[in-house]
Amino acid sequence: MAPVSRFARRKDANRWPRMSSTFWAVVLLTALLVLYCGQLAAGTCEIVTLDRDSSQPRRTIARQTARCACKKGQIAGTTRARPACVDAGIVRKKQWCEMVPCLEDEGCDLLVNKSGWTCTQPGGRVKTTTAL
Repeated sequence: MAPVSRFARRKDANRWPRMSSTFWAVVLLTALLVLYCGQLAAGTCEIVTLDRDSSQPRRTIARQTARCACKKGQIAGTTRARPACVDAGIVRKKQWCEMVPCLEDEGCDLLVNKSGWTCTQPGGRVKTTTAL
């Protein structure tokens, strides 16, 4: 019996169907879209987790985690009470109010030890934020 190459074509095997270039273009674009959707655009942030603790009277403790894709020279921070990419120098110098963390009608003040800031509303309500 003659030796048979293992790469020899079997007579009962079907050929792969030929696909059009349009099909492969759609497959490639779909794969790229799936990969892109998992990433943030440069300079944007999204809130990943938000926990609120209202167990103490007249006091609510809120913790939030944000995911940011900041540009070079920027770092995750807060602008107008929303996560945002801010200049890294603000965080390095701990001049928190320079990133405009409070809403438009609120006043911003640094905490004495520069560990965070307070936002004071016109009615006197104070929101204190400490950076980790």
